[in-house]
Amino acid sequence: MSARTPAPADLADPTLYDHGIPHEVFAEVRRQPGLVWTPDTDTTKGFWSVGRMAELVAVSRDAATWSSELGHIQIYDVDEDVRRVRASMIDLDPPVHTRLRRLVSAAFTPRHVQGHEDAIRARVRTLIARLLADGGGDWVSAVAAPIPIGVICEIMGVPAADHGLMIEMSDHLVAGTSGETLDPTAYGNTTPLRELPFNSPAAFGIYDYACRARRERLAHPSDDLLGLLATVELDGERLSETDYARFFQLMIFAGNETTRSSMAHLALHLVEHPDQFERVRRDPSLLDQAVDEVIRYSSPILYFRRTATVDTVLAGTEVAAGEKVVMWYASANFDDDVFTDPLRFDVGRPRTPAHVAFGGGGVHFCLGASLARLELSILLEEIERAGVELELAGTPQYVRSNFVNGIESLPVRVRRS
Repeated sequence: MSARTPAPADLADPTLYDHGIPHEVFAEVRRQPGLVWTPDTDTTKGFWSVGRMAELVAVSRDAATWSSELGHIQIYDVDEDVRRVRASMIDLDPPVHTRLRRLVSAAFTPRHVQGHEDAIRARVRTLIARLLADGGGDWVSAVAAPIPIGVICEIMGVPAADHGLMIEMSDHLVAGTSGETLDPTAYGNTTPLRELPFNSPAAFGIYDYACRARRERLAHPSDDLLGLLATVELDGERLSETDYARFFQLMIFAGNETTRSSMAHLALHLVEHPDQFERVRRDPSLLDQAVDEVIRYSSPILYFRRTATVDTVLAGTEVAAGEKVVMWYASANFDDDVFTDPLRFDVGRPRTPAHVAFGGGGVHFCLGASLARLELSILLEEIERAGVELELAGTPQYVRSNFVNGIESLPVRVRRS
């Protein structure tokens, strides 16, 4: 067995990310010739970490060797007897994952999401106008949170009156990665937390909401995504109540949390790098590059994990079947073997080589990448159109999580230029 090079810090510790990505720690991870090892703790078995782009892409594109299903996709361990009932599409391997993904993939193609542009733009303009009228506020609650949740809820068919509840429950899902003790009875939950995604009672709240939505769609068919999922057949059978609910949970989390985090970081970038956005204002052809630079720099999902299905070797490191390998997107996106001066925020950075904030390719590449890019593009365009100037009015409060690079609150003052 290879000597196990220890990780330079406890990479599973949520407090390591209290101020954003710990770049020096990940730089040390990348400097090691092989993988680094985080040993067992009281709450989880040890794991290998992948910090460089090349190895991360290799793992991402080899679902046969590196399984999402064998041990699920987060660092902590899930009891085998509840793994399947907790699983959504993202926790599964081909061919099941492929069949499930095909059910919704048409709704997220670049051509299809472009049809939502007018509705997204109207939503963004309203929120920016409101923030300008107020002279500022919390950028997250005023802009970054309501845009993506509103968009994904409209696609799915969730009423506007419930959008706030979706934000709240999504937040409480992430709280399951914070290391904090959660009230197990929240949202009326009576299910043991070990049986729930993210070990969070909010997973029950989302499950309960989804089951009610499914019954409603079966009684009164609709042409929204929730209506489609209620009646579509897979291998001659409709989705079970549990599979339907896990689809709903994944759409709410992935369609909301990640884009919200990028939009929150966008405000910081606007304040810290005004010269870069002046470049975009003077040359709108840089818009797409600027959006990808925001996403790269934000790296809203810090990692996903895989489990080795066989004994194998990665980066010269022997990995045994059943061992965990964690792919740190927040490290690979700053790999200086790939990106020139990676810690510099540069809206003119070429889009090739590509960042891995949407995954490293393969079967699990982010389904909503086109939608996220569209939402961020429109937000940046409308900020420029309205002449919005931002100034920090307080200290950013980061989400306590080792999984999401999110911002809880970001007080700002705003005015027109």
